Amino acid sequence: MTRASRPQGRSTVRNWKPAASLLAAGALLTLSACSSDKDSADSAKPSASPPTPAPTASASPSPSSSVSVDEAAVLDAYSRMWGEQAKAYAKGNTEGTELSKYAAALALSGAEDDLEDLRSKGIVTTGAPTHKTTVEVLEMGKKVPHAKLTDCLDSTGWKFVYGKSGKPVEMPKDRLVRYVTKAEAEKWGNQWKIVNVTPQQNAC
Repeated sequence: MTRASRPQGRSTVRNWKPAASLLAAGALLTLSACSSDKDSADSAKPSASPPTPAPTASASPSPSSSVSVDEAAVLDAYSRMWGEQAKAYAKGNTEGTELSKYAAALALSGAEDDLEDLRSKGIVTTGAPTHKTTVEVLEMGKKVPHAKLTDCLDSTGWKFVYGKSGKPVEMPKDRLVRYVTKAEAEKWGNQWKIVNVTPQQNAC
């Protein structure tokens, strides 16, 4: 199966990193401070058998009276992107995932950067975030169809642990667990791809 190439009609990506949603919400703010943890020092790589993530609770939507076929396709791509990202974070790399099918541009490169950072600290994840997402803007008439989404991301069940020991990574007690996330998507050929995700500093 041939991967869709990047269309030339639009330059979308802005400054974001996928786990920057975690950084902005305070979920990874203590990683640098915790890097002196014995597990972090001993765990340059995650364990060979990291915990398996729980399925994301955001089921792929189907068209309904309130959601069009195109909106459902955008929401499906967003949900699947996060599901594949959770799989990648659980094992420390994107091998064997379909993250690149649903994420592109900085959404993909940022995830790879974050994975490299987590690997350097010996950290993986368990579980997955859940979502309550709506399509705010859908522009099908553009040369490259474009959509804007708003998500209430809940990271309650997404845990960061040291790969070798399984010991939880210490998190700030006042971190945001549920927070607003803005996303943008483009349709490349027949496939919607998430190209930009920007966490907000407000709870939802």
